[in-house]
Amino acid sequence: MSVAKLLQKSVLTVVMGAIAVLLLMPIVITFTNSFMTEQEIGINYGPIGQMNKAAEGRPNPFVNLKIVPDQVTLEQYGKVLIGSPRYLAMFWNSVFMVVPIIAGQTLVAALAAYAFSKLQFRGRDHLFLVYVMTMLMPFQVTLVPNYMMVDKLGLLNSTSAIILPGIFAAFGVFMLRQFMLDIPYAYIEAAKLDGAGHLRIFYKIILPMIKPGMAALVILLFVDYWNMVEQPLIFLDDPFKQPLSVYLSRINGETGIAFAASMLYMAPMVLLFLYAEKYFIEGVQLSGIKG
Repeated sequence: MSVAKLLQKSVLTVVMGAIAVLLLMPIVITFTNSFMTEQEIGINYGPIGQMNKAAEGRPNPFVNLKIVPDQVTLEQYGKVLIGSPRYLAMFWNSVFMVVPIIAGQTLVAALAAYAFSKLQFRGRDHLFLVYVMTMLMPFQVTLVPNYMMVDKLGLLNSTSAIILPGIFAAFGVFMLRQFMLDIPYAYIEAAKLDGAGHLRIFYKIILPMIKPGMAALVILLFVDYWNMVEQPLIFLDDPFKQPLSVYLSRINGETGIAFAASMLYMAPMVLLFLYAEKYFIEGVQLSGIKG
């Protein structure tokens, strides 16, 4: 390797390392600060101008970002898990919303993607284009029609108002269709010669070949719907039915609880990604989705 290439690689490594550190710093601060005592958190992150005072007695306009706590304690986690039952209730609210959405959309998307990629029928491509156009519309554009439809169906203040639209969203269909386009049609023709129908072809041939794509879809759906805030705020009036993401957005003046709750909130996403990282990367690469 020449000196120029070695220097270029070294500079690129340093730059990428610095970017990685900057991106991970908020997570590191949240993790370490979640083990601080309530008193230490109050000193470092108290109301600006009140708890933090400059040496001259004037208000300090900055907080004291501290990575290593003076004393490690599980006090904040105890408050979240034991002293605040509302957290656990909203955690399970999130689970009972997200799991049906992921299971339903994965199944519906796989079947629809098979039809759009392997079945021949009139107007297939035009119908798929119209279907994908709904994915391109931002949530704010379809908010009013969705609210009116949910109201007419009598689903307001019900988790069904969030689960049903999530099951039939277009993103999963688009992603799995791109994945299935790379599967040779010769496999299907060979199965038909053996007398297999479409359901058997889908179950025995297509599903085993799109496992990486489905794993990637599950992770993307989990991250998307685990972090949703707008839909629960609009469709769920009862605060006891709202998910954990809404609870975190409303924590005010409880910095220690916010640190601990944020770490517990991130744990399922991190564990899921670490478990299915290989399939996620492979699925995204083969699906042709960029960015």
